[in-house]
Amino acid sequence: MNNKMIAKFIGKILLVEAAFMLPAYGISICRHEDAAARAFFITILLTLLVGGMFVIFTRGAKKGFHAREGLVCVGMSWIVLGLFGALPFFLSGAIPHYVDALFEIVSGFTTTGASILPEVEALPMSLLYWRSFSHWLGGMGVLVFLLAVSSGDERSKGFTMHILRAESPGPKVGKLVPRMKQTAEILYILYMILTVLNIIFLLLGGMPLFDSICIAFGTAGTGGFGIKNDSIAGYSPYLQNVCTVFMLLFGVNFSCYYMLMLRQIRSVFKDEELRLYLGVVFGSTALIVWNLRGFYGTIGETIRHAAFQVASIVTTTGFATTDFDLWPTFSKSILLCLMLIGACAGSTGGGFKCGRALLVLKGLRRSVRQIVHPGRVEVVRVNGRAVEEKVLENTNAYLAAYMLIIAASFFLISVDGCSVTTNLSAVLACFNNIGPGLEAVGPTCNFSGFSVFSKLVLIMDMLAGRLEIFPILILFSRTTWGKR
Repeated sequence: MNNKMIAKFIGKILLVEAAFMLPAYGISICRHEDAAARAFFITILLTLLVGGMFVIFTRGAKKGFHAREGLVCVGMSWIVLGLFGALPFFLSGAIPHYVDALFEIVSGFTTTGASILPEVEALPMSLLYWRSFSHWLGGMGVLVFLLAVSSGDERSKGFTMHILRAESPGPKVGKLVPRMKQTAEILYILYMILTVLNIIFLLLGGMPLFDSICIAFGTAGTGGFGIKNDSIAGYSPYLQNVCTVFMLLFGVNFSCYYMLMLRQIRSVFKDEELRLYLGVVFGSTALIVWNLRGFYGTIGETIRHAAFQVASIVTTTGFATTDFDLWPTFSKSILLCLMLIGACAGSTGGGFKCGRALLVLKGLRRSVRQIVHPGRVEVVRVNGRAVEEKVLENTNAYLAAYMLIIAASFFLISVDGCSVTTNLSAVLACFNNIGPGLEAVGPTCNFSGFSVFSKLVLIMDMLAGRLEIFPILILFSRTTWGKR
């Protein structure tokens, strides 16, 4: 285990985090938010000090980096990001208990959007910005950002692939271009372009600049932290429709946008995962609209709310325009299923991913055919290409770990005595990085009612869900820390 290289990388991550706190610190000074300004000042100094020490004392670290180091580096970095990122909330007194502050910021970085705050609008503007910006930073991944801006040192060749694979969502991460650093740059350029476009369309609808930036951060990262107590419900139908469209856009695999840039339009429309994703979205919306007939005043309003909530849940964003906990059971069941499916691989969305669901369904179909015809040899294909058996094995292993973690987390938080629906939806909402659940954790409620123990369990769920399970699980394995 190359501990020095891992420590050096974590040190750089802390320096990046401190730099990204500066705009929030500037807002706190301009707005005369004294408590928040002091909290940001202390946090930035402490983060710079610890990060600087890590970098200085590991200057002679060898560049050797393998898959194990990549997984550990990603897992540890995200935990450290949360531990330091929670300090402004805690030191300012806005969130008096550190575990609650940690829950809030981990929910931000993992783009979950689950909150313990009963009154969001009571937060100072600087903390609202930091809370929303954590979505944007966590959406594409802070380590991917560091790879994009770092120098292309040839001695570190190889470790970038392990980092990108460990942090990027989806069953398999490949290169858009031959160099991984260039791939990271392309991903962030596309991410920033879509974010800016989102802000522009929100501004055109009359949304204030600060609101537009924060909402765009939440939409881009598919996070869902609102800056109003009613989330998006208080904004105009036009603004809600803009959010619907951009949530769906950020739920698409970013490689599709790169192919569009290369004018490979036919390849995009033939993408099986994209077609499954769009089919799930339009099919779910149609079923909910049918089930909600007469629930709202007009068919237009019904379509708007149904489309928004489907987009919000399937992309794991978590914004809300209405209290869907009041919807009929059939509609709520659809939303619960969408929590499990999630968005496309290679997007900023969470969940199991449409790409994995596609592989599981095709693998199941092959197994059924082989039972009927034992001698039959069949290769699973996606987009006309054969899928390696190792990828299918990893997908099945992920599915097993996915179900096991959901069951274990559900069992552990049940000690608080909440209802089955509350506990199950809370675990699904946190593990799939969605945000709101049902009943006591519905869109008009929050997660403050859980005990400290349950909040810690849900924090680990958020981290495991965002990092695709294994970078967190590997931290608890003895073989990880032993000699190779």
